[in-house]
Amino acid sequence: MSAAAPIAARQVLRAGHGRAVADRVALDYDGRFLRRKVLTTEAGLRVLVDLDQTMSLDDGDALLTADGRVIAITAAAEALTELRGDDLVRLAWHIGNRHTPCEIDGDVLRIRRDKVMADMLSRLGAALTDVTAPFRPEGGAYGVGRTHGHSHGEAEGGPHQHSHSHSHDNSAKSHDHGH
Repeated sequence: MSAAAPIAARQVLRAGHGRAVADRVALDYDGRFLRRKVLTTEAGLRVLVDLDQTMSLDDGDALLTADGRVIAITAAAEALTELRGDDLVRLAWHIGNRHTPCEIDGDVLRIRRDKVMADMLSRLGAALTDVTAPFRPEGGAYGVGRTHGHSHGEAEGGPHQHSHSHSHDNSAKSHDHGH
């Protein structure tokens, strides 16, 4: 006996949509960046997400299925590191300078667990605690998209022409992201 075909979902409802939720699917940070993928909800419903373009879904967003059901997106728990310290602005600068997604929550910063980043941040004076929790990092510089990479594709407001040369670690060395 074969499994039922997944039901299509081609529309995203942003958080605060106000519609009744029929089911939920928990996705980690990477899993919330998708265009076409089959997901299985908490109740076992198979949903084929088939969007026009790759999108970054946030905790609280939802998918609208072909038959009108609303499937809520929740941020799944994942391995994170919490940072505290006397100079969070400086720590946040170093995280951003490495194009690392970061959640900002009052006097705590959270990043996905990474030994190299943890070593660097502890050397900069951060107090680190490994936790398992949902990850809800800040969006892109213009309020949409992801902070990783420098793709600047159409999902992030369209292509544009300018250099992204900049230096890392306050050194005279710089690099160009090639676009």
